[in-house]
Amino acid sequence: MHFTSVRRKHRVPSVIIVSLIDVLLVVLIFLVVTTTFKKTEPMLKLALPESKQAKPGGVEANPFVIYIATNAPYFYLGERPVTMDRLEADLKAAVKKDPHLKVLIKADKRSPIGEAIKILDLAKEANAGSINFVTEKIAKQ
Repeated sequence: MHFTSVRRKHRVPSVIIVSLIDVLLVVLIFLVVTTTFKKTEPMLKLALPESKQAKPGGVEANPFVIYIATNAPYFYLGERPVTMDRLEADLKAAVKKDPHLKVLIKADKRSPIGEAIKILDLAKEANAGSINFVTEKIAKQ
């Protein structure tokens, strides 16, 4: 028997970078597809009033949406609470840019009616193109 060690040349270990790039690209695509995008609705949860006559509204490019909550601060633009003075300034600036501006008022059904009337008067004073209250249609049982 012949027991001699045969010496082989050892290759230097190497990493195949192309396959790593492929894996990283797949992970990147997965993250982009599964990411939740920011919603346009604010974090403010409103229980909108119900109406039997509610009709779906048209899709407006950039309506001026005012949210009215049940407790102070009552007024919100997006997720940002605003004062009545700030709301008036923002509304007048928006009407100045677009005289046919559509104002949408989303008021909680438990919010004070007086606050909604203040917003209605403010929008009329600013000469907004149209003023609408947003409601939900009553579900048929």
